[in-house]
Amino acid sequence: MHKHILIPTDGSTLSQAAVEYGIALAKSASATVTILTVSTPFHTFAVEPAMVTDTPAQYAKQVAALATKYLDAAKEVALAAGVGCEAVHVEHDHPYLAIVDMAKARSCDLIVMASHGRRGITAIMLGSETNKVLTHSNVPVLVVRPPDRPFVSVES
Repeated sequence: MHKHILIPTDGSTLSQAAVEYGIALAKSASATVTILTVSTPFHTFAVEPAMVTDTPAQYAKQVAALATKYLDAAKEVALAAGVGCEAVHVEHDHPYLAIVDMAKARSCDLIVMASHGRRGITAIMLGSETNKVLTHSNVPVLVVRPPDRPFVSVES
């Protein structure tokens, strides 16, 4: 079965559900987990409000604090379940690439991540890191979907 599971988190409620699911799966398979959070590096020209108003040092401090918060929450779940866990924070312009690269670098055999369940124009405009991981990863991906947005199959 699975020996090493990568669980990306962005600190959202949906991500936390994926963390809990992934850790429960790891416990049942006697696997270890790597919890990953990815931050966008500081850019001088940006549209993200924190980058427009912060200095690079302020931004780095803010991002580090958020990453620690997200990773500590996930580590608590792993500790309570008795699952071996390593927490990693990386900066990358493309979170999906950081996820794919981390899975490869750590020899993970499964990625468990959340999907926000966006559809239609919202999905097109905002994109989907989960969808990008699905299309670029050689490692199997288990997608944890919000309970109010189940997968709907369209048959012809």
